Amino acid sequence: MCTVVILRRPGHAWPLLLGANRDEMLNRPWKPPARHWPDRADVVAGLDELAGGTWMGLNESGVMACILNRHGSLGRAPGKRSRGELVLEALDRTDANDAAGALRGINPAAYRPFNMLIADNRDAWWLALTDMRTPMRMERIPEGLSMFTAYDRNDRQDPRIATYLPRFQTAPAPDPDVNDWKAWQALLSSTEADGTPRAMSFRTPSGFGTSSSALMALPSAEAAFGPDKKRPVWLFAGGAPDSTAFAPVQLGHSVN
Repeated sequence: MCTVVILRRPGHAWPLLLGANRDEMLNRPWKPPARHWPDRADVVAGLDELAGGTWMGLNESGVMACILNRHGSLGRAPGKRSRGELVLEALDRTDANDAAGALRGINPAAYRPFNMLIADNRDAWWLALTDMRTPMRMERIPEGLSMFTAYDRNDRQDPRIATYLPRFQTAPAPDPDVNDWKAWQALLSSTEADGTPRAMSFRTPSGFGTSSSALMALPSAEAAFGPDKKRPVWLFAGGAPDSTAFAPVQLGHSVN
């Protein structure tokens, strides 16, 4: 069960802040975010070496996309397409609205259930596929703080959301201008209830656990093209964040 926290602040110089932990079988091979796809040279994303897709990425137009399993749908299934392909398809688009709209008509029987988030510095969408018989649900992510796991947005029936949503809501917001992510980094690194999926960073005896962590900020168009020329920030920890340092992802582009 992965976790993504999004803070939307329209009108702010940094209108989108994101923190995410990826939970996966720890022996599943992957590579850290980079330009892994020659036919998608404008996409920076982590590479799932098993299925060829990604769990999270950002393109040069400033579209961010990530995907999480729904409850009870971990892993691949015979006859199903990789959910990580959908992130790459979203990142083929130049804004979040187009990306979400392009995926609206997917065949629900072709994938295992998922939550997917697509955002840029203006708009943000939550796409939820709950089962193969029900059309995918699409909702705008509202202003303020939202937390996603394998359940619905801010769904406190999930013990992780019930425990950590109030903490994120009251924590100081990150300040990318001074590289201050301390409060969110501490929450993403929390091992409270260690060894269970309730903890933010954990590892179970079966080898399932937190395999990486990310912090991201997208600047407004005004900030990106203003005198300070702010650029997206993506920090990545290539392991459990309670024991692995965050480092900048090489982006090397400007975002509209």
